Amino acid sequence: MHRDYSHYSGYVAIAVFDDRIEFASYGRLPTGITVKQLSGKHRSKAVNPLIAGAFHRIGAVEVWGRGTNRVIEMCRKHGAAPPTFEEHQGFLVVTFGAQLVAGGPAATARAQSQPESQPGSQPESLRRRVLALLQGQTLGKAEISARLGQRSVSGQLTRVIRALIDQGLIECTLPDKPNSRLQKYRLTPAGEKAMKERSGEGGK
Repeated sequence: MHRDYSHYSGYVAIAVFDDRIEFASYGRLPTGITVKQLSGKHRSKAVNPLIAGAFHRIGAVEVWGRGTNRVIEMCRKHGAAPPTFEEHQGFLVVTFGAQLVAGGPAATARAQSQPESQPGSQPESLRRRVLALLQGQTLGKAEISARLGQRSVSGQLTRVIRALIDQGLIECTLPDKPNSRLQKYRLTPAGEKAMKERSGEGGK
């Protein structure tokens, strides 16, 4: 609805990382509106009136200028950190921080939502997400990868799973056949204890 269609190479992209999801839409904000104003009351100017009108008729848009505020309200309602808005090289970029610990407060997500380039941030967040996924269930590597939003099993995920096994936090369902396509993983008693302790820390 907001993309600038005047340039043939413009596009809308969704990028999924371990600690965030980024939406990038080609086109700058209307004159007079800043990214800071998107988190508060502001006027709206429809970049694509026909598309905006169609969205309004199906109920996806309530009132002009309220879209970003509705998104922020829904994030707060569900205990998630509000998104950030930025302009980069002709694109408007909206970033949502991921909830890294199941059941943890939004503050945890904000504190651990680090850029992908920072050393150690990605493996640590991936480790926690894998442990959270295995709480109360047994999953194969491909299932874990899919639930993490990955298109395929990454080398990093394989390394994290191997490290968690070495640490005694998860175990194989087929220990004698480590490379079996039927191999699945589950938390060990030590892993269950570690997750309960982490949940307890988050609730304090």
